[in-house]
Amino acid sequence: MSKIIAPSILAADFCNLQRDVEMVNTSDAEWFHIDIMDGVFVPNISFGMPVLEAINKHANKFIDVHLMIVDPDRYTKTFADLGANMLTVHYEASTHLHRNIQNIKSYGMKAGVALNPHTPVHLLQDIIQDLDMVCLMSVNPGFGGQHFIENTYPKIKELRTLIEAKNASTLIEIDGGVNNKNAGKLIAQGADVLVAGSFVFKSNKPIETISELKQIANT
Repeated sequence: MSKIIAPSILAADFCNLQRDVEMVNTSDAEWFHIDIMDGVFVPNISFGMPVLEAINKHANKFIDVHLMIVDPDRYTKTFADLGANMLTVHYEASTHLHRNIQNIKSYGMKAGVALNPHTPVHLLQDIIQDLDMVCLMSVNPGFGGQHFIENTYPKIKELRTLIEAKNASTLIEIDGGVNNKNAGKLIAQGADVLVAGSFVFKSNKPIETISELKQIANT
């Protein structure tokens, strides 16, 4: 399948959010990546429900919502109602992960699990077949613009091996520090979805930057 580019709206200009959403609409990107942070699970606060609702009024592509919050199961229905197509919860924030995943799917969304940089891939071996996606954090979650963590490469390879061993169809998403220098290697190791925030929105020509990433990912 074609590799997916998912610009992270966390890096957009909040004073010109509609403009940036419409830019992504017209670009080669397939997904919007939306980070929800609560200031508890991560040391930052980002979008709340009204902002996601506003984004969804203008977005015409797949909405990939990444919850960096404690007790994410409380809000599953809320995010389904707000138009999330994929809802990703953190392994580290989910006491009853299997139940959380089934709950997400019961509302018609695809279900993902995110792993922090220190969390090993093998912890997903008993649930990988239930997951539509695994998001590997290639920076510590909570802030945009961080440097890419090199240990992500072997984690991708290990995760790809697990997915194939379990005959699963799970996508691998990479979130953090993605740019035109590492995109090709990430795809070569087995990634399917590249989340790019600062690299896209700090570009003078974001549409061209997205096209460049798309071309690298699918070469």
